Amino acid sequence: MIDSCVPGETNLGIPKFGMKNCQCDGAGSPYTEDPVGADRGTLSDQTNNALACDRRRNVRRLSANSVSLFCVAVLAAGNTASALAETGKDTVRKRAPVRATGRASATPASARPARKAGPLMAGKAEEITVSSGLTPNGVSGRSAGGGMMPKQTDPFAKSGVTRDYIAAQAPATNALTLLRNVPGVVVASADPTGATDRMSVSIRGMNQNELGYELEGMNPSDVLYYSPTSSGWADTENIGSVTVTPGAPDLMAPTFSAVGGLISEKLRDPSHKFGGLLDLTYGGNNMRREFLRLDSGEWGHTGIHSFASFSDTQASNWRGPGGLHRWHVDFKANKKWGDGNSISAFMSYNDVQENLYTYPTMAQWNAYGINYNYSKNFTGSNTNYYKFHQYEWKHARASVQMKFKLAEGLNLSVTPYIFDVDGTVQGGSTLNQNKAFLGADSATPLQFPDGSASSQVAQSNDTFHESTFGINSVLDWKKGHNDLQFGYWYSYINYAEDPTYSLPDAAGNASRWGQDPVLTASGAALKQWDAHVIQQTNTLSLMDTYSLLQDRLKISAGFKEAMITRTATNLMPGATYATGFSDAQPLPRVAISYQITPRDQVYINGTTAFREAAAITPSVDMFSSSTGQMTSRHVTGGIKPEYSIAEELGYRHYGKYFNLSLSFFNYNFTNRQITSSSLVEGTTITTSLNGGGQTTRGISGEISLPRWHHFTPYFSGQYLHATTDNNLASNGTYLPTAGKVAVLSPKFSGAIGLSYDDGHVFGNFAFNYVGSEYSTFMNDEKIPSYVTANLGIGYRFNDVFFLKRPQLQLNLTNLGNNHYLSGAWGLTTNAHNTLGTDGHTVIKGGAPTYITGGNFTGLVSFTSGF
Repeated sequence: MIDSCVPGETNLGIPKFGMKNCQCDGAGSPYTEDPVGADRGTLSDQTNNALACDRRRNVRRLSANSVSLFCVAVLAAGNTASALAETGKDTVRKRAPVRATGRASATPASARPARKAGPLMAGKAEEITVSSGLTPNGVSGRSAGGGMMPKQTDPFAKSGVTRDYIAAQAPATNALTLLRNVPGVVVASADPTGATDRMSVSIRGMNQNELGYELEGMNPSDVLYYSPTSSGWADTENIGSVTVTPGAPDLMAPTFSAVGGLISEKLRDPSHKFGGLLDLTYGGNNMRREFLRLDSGEWGHTGIHSFASFSDTQASNWRGPGGLHRWHVDFKANKKWGDGNSISAFMSYNDVQENLYTYPTMAQWNAYGINYNYSKNFTGSNTNYYKFHQYEWKHARASVQMKFKLAEGLNLSVTPYIFDVDGTVQGGSTLNQNKAFLGADSATPLQFPDGSASSQVAQSNDTFHESTFGINSVLDWKKGHNDLQFGYWYSYINYAEDPTYSLPDAAGNASRWGQDPVLTASGAALKQWDAHVIQQTNTLSLMDTYSLLQDRLKISAGFKEAMITRTATNLMPGATYATGFSDAQPLPRVAISYQITPRDQVYINGTTAFREAAAITPSVDMFSSSTGQMTSRHVTGGIKPEYSIAEELGYRHYGKYFNLSLSFFNYNFTNRQITSSSLVEGTTITTSLNGGGQTTRGISGEISLPRWHHFTPYFSGQYLHATTDNNLASNGTYLPTAGKVAVLSPKFSGAIGLSYDDGHVFGNFAFNYVGSEYSTFMNDEKIPSYVTANLGIGYRFNDVFFLKRPQLQLNLTNLGNNHYLSGAWGLTTNAHNTLGTDGHTVIKGGAPTYITGGNFTGLVSFTSGF
């Protein structure tokens, strides 16, 4: 048994299964080393490799008399040497002789030729020097599944992608698009580059508004609408990993809406050396993107390291007129000291302007296909002019993750964060000067320019501002076999939204931020609502884990109490001025994990989760500006929150011949909340549809094979059976929905991935299948099944002058140029007129609207370190 760590590492505790448990001094995550029979070709991440310290530092000297037999065997077998030799940077100065078995030679020292100690060797132990095997953009070439199957040990389903996979994707891709191959994840994107947030993602049939999100210890999402806006989180070059935890999110995570699971993104750490990365991308749809990152190295002798990056992206819409322009800045700095103390600061700023795509009904899709678009020309009266349908969002996010070792076994982590967004979304409408209303009151005559016609086309400007402050803290006490965690999360949200109207000039241009609104006869701005929302969230969490049988068996039990208070005011005439609610939800959970062998694990868990209804719609009254009628009434006391009880049984195997992960799951929902969107007089209205009870069952899994001639195969898939449990109330009766298949729940979905990397030539291929999905609760309309395929290939050169490992990369999206509907934007209860359960009431149907998948696109990137 190996029970000691090498110089430069700290022993973290008692060895398990003949393994050593070490952490690089001042270098982040620990790793465990298995000296017996482990196949290093199947390791999931460089932090799990026995040379993790080597790759985090550029050079490390290991004393030969303290190097483990396993490390010697790996070096002798040439695994590490061959992998690092591909970078052209390896030098192995001294090595103990080994046999073919990988054990150190038993030849007596007296029988070996004597060695002279030179000036550098005199009085010193034998040394080995190993250089980093990472490329400038962070590729190790050794991650399991080509970076699509990192090793997991938690007692619940967990998947994700690492840097090896991320670096092979198109540089403009956002975090959610990176997850399209993960089991159970369905990505419905409207843009082939992945640069836009005009998309949706679902996990196990639960859409993105039912998920929780975490970025560098903070909640980065819109906490009222639950929109992730992930394209603004961080640039792809800075993403270290993205992790998906379906169904059983971490109790200590800063979220309460994670009914469908948690998506967590972590950024790369700053380099310990001064340098940088340049990435230039050009290609289809007039895509142009420039990215530059600078790493500071260490600031003097302070132990502080940092990086800052900037990117500028422009592209044309692949269908219809208009395009996208995005500016983005990332910054991260960290410092580590002592034993387990660290501070990591993160900041990002994102400004994106984009012309929207249309969301066709099924009839429009069948009639026009991808040619159903907004108009390129302004006629003076057409509300479908493309400049009336755009948006701009300005996001600023920042967090500071602090970790302190208070005493032996007692650690505290505290993460304060802020999130600020200014946004505006446009739409087209028509105003009548002599027939207009501000709330329930007449607003006529509207103040139109002199000589104007009484009927004018107008641009709707839905402007909003949201400021969020939060702080998440966890106290962790480890004593003997027990690990007790106590968490507290506080969040304060200040949100204001007041849609106005602007009149365009003769060329069709109008103010986008409402600086020049249409005024009523009294001089007030014409609005549909004028809302101000304050929401405060307090959560208390307690989690206890007890380990038995030399850490093979772990039993966990936890409890989270989420307390939410929301108050809203509305200044519109005729509206209820003040509304609000308070809610408290208990969220217990339990999990058991058993490590059968060092390679095999089984687990079972039971969890609960809840989510309040999305958007401000349940909190404020909304009015038609043309009729004065209330289009949406607030719900007294708020809509009943969605609540779920879930069970999960899983198995994992990480071995020499394959890696496998399987998960069986069962969910029971009450008050299932389905988020849907629609246009009302040019303004996008987001509402929550109560789907009542729902039962969801299924199995998901993934498998990867070890590298074979530089190829790494990967497979994932899911079977899902989700049904609505009851009839839905409508028009004084009920729709016969009991037993129907739940919306947005494809029965089958899956992916096939194949990666290749020999150090110079690299590539990544992915094939995705998504089964048909219903877009109505009555199952009378659905999205057809579809397949997509993406390919990335490239070549890394050796260093050229000051350029470090420059590379050329080609990414091809949607091979075959398949035209398809990728998801639903607006759901309805029924698409066709349906007879209610009373036998005589006809419930009028409404057409769902859809997201159109992106076209075939090719992008060429030049990337180089310096």
